[in-house]
Amino acid sequence: MAFTLEQLRGFVAVADELHFGRAAARLKMTQPPLSRQIQKLERAVGAQLLERDNRRVTLTAAGEVFLTEARRLLALADTAPEVARRVSSGSSGIVRIGFTAASTYGILGGLLNDLARELPDVDVDLAEMVTREQVAGLLDEEIDLGLARPPFDAESFGSRLLHREPMLVAARTGHRLLELGRPVTAADIGAEPVVMHSPTRARYFYDLVVGVVPVASENAVHVVSQVLTMLWLVAAGRGIAFVPASAARLPIEGVGFVRLATPVPEPVELHLLWARQSRNPALRRVLEVLERHTVSA
Repeated sequence: MAFTLEQLRGFVAVADELHFGRAAARLKMTQPPLSRQIQKLERAVGAQLLERDNRRVTLTAAGEVFLTEARRLLALADTAPEVARRVSSGSSGIVRIGFTAASTYGILGGLLNDLARELPDVDVDLAEMVTREQVAGLLDEEIDLGLARPPFDAESFGSRLLHREPMLVAARTGHRLLELGRPVTAADIGAEPVVMHSPTRARYFYDLVVGVVPVASENAVHVVSQVLTMLWLVAAGRGIAFVPASAARLPIEGVGFVRLATPVPEPVELHLLWARQSRNPALRRVLEVLERHTVSA
């Protein structure tokens, strides 16, 4: 047999007042139906919750324990509709964000701070993923929002340009390229050993670089997917690397940076990306907050 919220409220009122008459008055009802509520509750629970006689009412040991749970259940019942409304409106809930490692260099932190300030009841779960993993995660509903590199399927995804930046050449301190006093061109690279982006794990940067600086296969001394790994290899003197300008925020000793001359001054793009079929109401609110972070295309 199940008990009702009205029975719980009746029990809590009697436990607070330790008097059926005062409890009934508090609940704006008469004493007989309140007594029947308590009897039905005790039958449903299968234990005596109150000791009562003509002089006083006291809680049994079972009643003391049940009172704590009754208060918790009533609190949940009172707050559940508001929680449901907040989730439905998107003012609370969970948004799972996938991000590329390079997007953490100055972009992700500020974005999370703004979300925490303007949507404090929306929890954010983070997952580091390359763009192709984010695309799969969005389609499989493993994440709600990506910070990813183009291009994207416009039919499946909504996207918004979040950030644009130049490409830099990273070289060991004292390298001749750092002393040119101007942006580096393809002609300046020559036969320099290069720590290159992976054509599979970092396809966006790979395509961007080879479109500007044709790198001969024999000059690619290492092929990696993460910018931080590139910079450590540059610091070790293994070669130069081509990295987004935000990577210069990383304080890697022994590494300097110079701008790479590119046809488009700021060719590196980072986009917000989401599945058009997403049913997460909190995602809409997050996108509204992040609207002011986007740059003009």
